Amino acid sequence: MSWKNLTVLLTGGTGSFGRRFAVTLLAEQPIKKLIVFSRDELKQHVMRLALDDSRLRYFIGDVRDKDRLQRAVQGVDIIVHAAALKQVPSCEYNPFEAVKTNIMGAANIIDVAIDAGVKKVMALSTDKAVNPINLYGATKLVAEKLFVQGNAYAGAEGTRLSCVRYGNVVGSRGSVIPVFQQQRANGKITITDERMTRFWITLDQGVRFVLKCTELMRGGEVFVPKIPSMSLVDLAEVIAPHCTRETVGIRPGEKLHEVLVSRDESRYTLEFDDMYLIQPVHPWWTVQEYPDARPMEDGSKYGSDTNPWWLSREELSQIIEE
Repeated sequence: MSWKNLTVLLTGGTGSFGRRFAVTLLAEQPIKKLIVFSRDELKQHVMRLALDDSRLRYFIGDVRDKDRLQRAVQGVDIIVHAAALKQVPSCEYNPFEAVKTNIMGAANIIDVAIDAGVKKVMALSTDKAVNPINLYGATKLVAEKLFVQGNAYAGAEGTRLSCVRYGNVVGSRGSVIPVFQQQRANGKITITDERMTRFWITLDQGVRFVLKCTELMRGGEVFVPKIPSMSLVDLAEVIAPHCTRETVGIRPGEKLHEVLVSRDESRYTLEFDDMYLIQPVHPWWTVQEYPDARPMEDGSKYGSDTNPWWLSREELSQIIEE
């Protein structure tokens, strides 16, 4: 796939992922137009001042508003859907709002994309969607299912929809790094559980994975990158090596370890050298063959605690500095 002369719509375009995605896409691909779709006029103003590119357009709108989306997708070739409510406590306290944005917003994206003849839609998901124990994860699981099975509504030759699913993004909104850095000044940091592990990916790696998978997708896939795990204790030692640690217990809706591919999903997952590809369970459309892939071992999982790739404290320090 070539990006040349394509028009791209980016929902959630003023978030941390959206800003980096815009910078990378504009710098590296000869697209015709990039439409930034988001709710915050101030963030759009700041982004407009920072990025001087004639190919950029800005739409104030909410993915809950189907009429506004219908206007925004006119002439669009590709949608990258990054808009979401993602703070776990906020979603727990405002459950109806989480459903409206993360689930109904996803349904709106699918409907308007199919109606407007958009070629490809790539949606961002999260490890929280695997065996969810909080509302945020549950809404993202439903959104994943909608994007995968939404291909059945598009018909054999219509809009193709897929997802990428990855773990915690270094330094993104809600990251533990700023919390540890703030606590460091007081000489004590709080740890939920010293056994806790997480997948770790940089913002740039996430952007490039989305770009790559958008080019590869044929519809219905969930793409999962092979990324390193890190220990929460190691992260605390790197950020605040001379501080005391207080264990406060796992918060409501939080897991000890995260999973990116579950044991049940392994039965229809393909493994590549650098990623996993979860195939649709009910492919009512043409599914691509991947001769360079191998089946994932049945009954296995891709979890942050069983991951063979771990970040050392030196690597964590370098990533944080960057």
